[in-house]
Amino acid sequence: MSDHRQPDEREPSDGGERRTEHVGSARAEGGLEAIPEGDLEAVDLSSAHILLVDDNQQNLELVQAYLEALPCRLSVAHDGIEAMESIDGDRPDLVLLDVMMPRMSGFEVCRRIKGNPDTRGIVVVMLTALNEVADYERAVESGTDDFLSKPVNKLELLTRIRSLLRVCLLRRRLDELLGRSGARDA
Repeated sequence: MSDHRQPDEREPSDGGERRTEHVGSARAEGGLEAIPEGDLEAVDLSSAHILLVDDNQQNLELVQAYLEALPCRLSVAHDGIEAMESIDGDRPDLVLLDVMMPRMSGFEVCRRIKGNPDTRGIVVVMLTALNEVADYERAVESGTDDFLSKPVNKLELLTRIRSLLRVCLLRRRLDELLGRSGARDA
């Protein structure tokens, strides 16, 4: 992808050589020069792990089939308690979470994920057949990063998941470059 931004030519204050930087470029001082230009658009999603949580087998299979278009590892859980156990054993980068489930609702799962310092960095996307404003407000209050309405549109699902995973993986890379501990959990 070509960069159509205008160059920002700066005169050096010490009389040295003039340098050109792209305005708004991902390259910046403080360690980010290790991310090659153009790499922001081409983030490798193959290291990403998605946990899909739904108690309805038909919905689970449909969304799972849609997500096969992504080069990610995919695991499934059939209710909120199973989801929390799965997260404790094999932390995902993103949880795609049904709202209405037995034993533990998606709202409660999200609240627990976002309330725990070790898991709050996991991206949570809630899937809901509910369409009342109060339901969306409750999802936001529980800490969800995004939500999608059922029936799920394949293009919308893949676009949002791809975008959220890019941000998640880039944030992890930034944390690693800056030497922050717990980069995966941030």
